Amino acid sequence: MSSTYAPSTAHLKAVMKKFGIDILEEQVCFLKEGLSKHDALDVLIRATSQNPAVTNCEVFSRAVFDREAVMSTGIGDGIAIPHVRIPEVTDPTLGVAISKSGVEFDSLDNKPVHVMVLFATPEGSDKEYLGLLAQVMLALRDPSVFELLLNCAEPAEVCALLNG
Repeated sequence: MSSTYAPSTAHLKAVMKKFGIDILEEQVCFLKEGLSKHDALDVLIRATSQNPAVTNCEVFSRAVFDREAVMSTGIGDGIAIPHVRIPEVTDPTLGVAISKSGVEFDSLDNKPVHVMVLFATPEGSDKEYLGLLAQVMLALRDPSVFELLLNCAEPAEVCALLNG
């Protein structure tokens, strides 16, 4: 008698999620043209803070800006990945910002950022953070995913694309 592996529905859904976890519509924002890096981060922080996993928005915001002051999280190719691991975050959550015109972000390649993914993870969640980071990077390095994100017009479209 041979057995065949049949993945569970939950497993299939997890595999289909481009970033590894669900992105909520409230945590997706479209940035207006001409925003500064600081203002763009502020909009993204507010959107990400909609998740109840962020228990203190003020501490969260300060941590993001403190981290950004150390070194820009603009990694190049139109992507920025600001991130914090703090006790005021109880579960990993991501926020996504799309800028069709681009934001000057002091990126490694000195090019504007069009897609920002803000990681908010609990302190001590290094392994989970690195796994999520790898999945996000893999997805964003796919030119078709990056282009599809830039062509989205509504948070629901971004969620449909990323959540599978």
